[in-house]
Amino acid sequence: MSKMCTFIGLGVMGYPMAGHLQQAGFDVCVYNRTASKSQQWVEQYGGRSAATPEQAAQGADFVFVCVGNDDDVRSVIYGEHGALAGMHEGALLVDHTTTSAELARELGDAAKAQGIAFIDAPVSGGQAGAENGVLTVMCGGSDAAYAKVQPVMAAYSRFSQLQGDIGSGQLCKMVNQICIAGVVQGLAEGLHFAKKAGLDGDKVVETIAKGAAGSWQMENRHQTMWQGEYEFGFAVDWMRKDLGIALDEARNNGASLGLTALVDQYYSDVQAMGGGRFDTSSLLARLEKLNPSK
Repeated sequence: MSKMCTFIGLGVMGYPMAGHLQQAGFDVCVYNRTASKSQQWVEQYGGRSAATPEQAAQGADFVFVCVGNDDDVRSVIYGEHGALAGMHEGALLVDHTTTSAELARELGDAAKAQGIAFIDAPVSGGQAGAENGVLTVMCGGSDAAYAKVQPVMAAYSRFSQLQGDIGSGQLCKMVNQICIAGVVQGLAEGLHFAKKAGLDGDKVVETIAKGAAGSWQMENRHQTMWQGEYEFGFAVDWMRKDLGIALDEARNNGASLGLTALVDQYYSDVQAMGGGRFDTSSLLARLEKLNPSK
């Protein structure tokens, strides 16, 4: 297996993901729009950095992308200095960004035209999952491409699975975000009710978490939610972006997402409160603002 990899996008997810690749023995070249972040990464992990996505991708058999949204992906993939301009035939492009399924199919076609394989591979697990190398990866693409890249992605993931053709990874990520939205709203309402009822939040959660109400969100976020601390993980701004993608897809495929649409509006309320950078558990902050303690 080739040891040459490129990683484009050194945000809260990409920075540690690229680091895990380098620590696993791969020769990693990074690109980030803010060059100082690339330099910081090189100083911390070793490896190399490049001035453009094209330069970063030259010679690499695997090019990984993890940026913000559809337009950000296009900006680093296409054009005279985009990653595709530097990739060689037979290489593999992997997009870890959460995007529309439409963009995934578009990238698949563009890569295929150059003899390059493509996998759409959004991740779940948040910043902590990226830092600890235990992300879940949802993939769309060919069996051959997935088999080739899966051992490489294992550097920063604990589980990955091919969902189907290109675009299927993004569709699976939409399901993930739909489910999270409902669970977080339920947890927020439960904790809000417990406070209003004068209960001990820790005792309540310790008890109900052992039954059918238990969830990752309950286990990992109930204490910070109870304390009104919302600086732990995936931001509301990004969650609204993801839910918007899911709601757009639902309009195309006929799925009914009433609860998801409602929670999306609740997150809009959190943004209006100035909480766009709060983590997604901040739905409780909205309830407490609407129903303050006497």
